Amino acid sequence: MTENIDPNATAPDPAVEIAALKAKLAEAEQQVAAHRDQSLRAAAEADNVRKRAEREISTSAKYGADRVLGDLLAVIDSLELGLKAAEAPEASAKSIGAGLSLTHKQLLSFFEKHGVKVLDPAGQPFNPELHEAVSAVESADVAPNHVVAVMQKGYRLHERLLRPAMVMVARAPAASNV
Repeated sequence: MTENIDPNATAPDPAVEIAALKAKLAEAEQQVAAHRDQSLRAAAEADNVRKRAEREISTSAKYGADRVLGDLLAVIDSLELGLKAAEAPEASAKSIGAGLSLTHKQLLSFFEKHGVKVLDPAGQPFNPELHEAVSAVESADVAPNHVVAVMQKGYRLHERLLRPAMVMVARAPAASNV
């Protein structure tokens, strides 16, 4: 087979081809430089976001409880007033008890405001997830496996148990052998 070669065709000029290749190379290098710049900017932005997040986490860990603790200051103020009143010569046990009762209510209100609930399971069925049985006592008055007495109340923060209630649990009276 013979190739059809145009005898009038001129050979491409190597200088023109080199110039075209140099232009394409320069354009490719510009694109590479632009992509490298974008990549560096993206990496710097990601680093800035990471550092900002670390600062916010640190600040949150350090000062996150300031609102809660600020609310607790009222309870401390009430206790200090009660202590000062107890030192007065005219203070009676009854007035000190009344002041303690008000401070106790204030503290319970504080807990409730911040999602802490008191567990006082007297008379309820024993629940090992919420209660810690200290002892079991025979009782004809309370159904078996129910809480007879609460030794120490328990507390929950929203749905998480902070401390189980320490309780005495009823068991059926032993059958008497007569």
